[in-house]
Amino acid sequence: MAAVLSSRLLERQAARAVPKLSERQQRTQEARLAEAVPSLGAAYAHARARWMGDPVLRLAGVPIITECYRSAERQDELYRQGRSKPGPIVTYKRGGESKHNRLPCPALDVAFLLADGSMSWSGLLLSKFARLMKAADARVRWGGDWPRFTDRPHFEV
Repeated sequence: MAAVLSSRLLERQAARAVPKLSERQQRTQEARLAEAVPSLGAAYAHARARWMGDPVLRLAGVPIITECYRSAERQDELYRQGRSKPGPIVTYKRGGESKHNRLPCPALDVAFLLADGSMSWSGLLLSKFARLMKAADARVRWGGDWPRFTDRPHFEV
């Protein structure tokens, strides 16, 4: 009985562990952040620091940049999704039309690394992060606020 309770306690503690980025993931995050225009990069860094400083939010997941700059070829690949390729439509912009196709990049996409190593694009987490991004810089626009095509992971200046 004690072993079962101890096992359950360890499982609960592991589930509440703060997700950690590997060294490789950390380097990737630094490289993606370096692609952003300075104002967007600063807003992201400020919002992330505030997120990580909150013990409740930190346990919910660690914000990470999934994409900043993307090539026109990558943009076209995403455009085909939901049209000539399977999957949901994720963009209405072709290669060269997206803010993601410029360097320095005025757009980035965010997701959350969870304690179990999985990724989440939770609308609730993204809306909380959006508040921090917009508080960091009033010029930040969040795709979750767009009326026609909601793009919750997307932030731009």
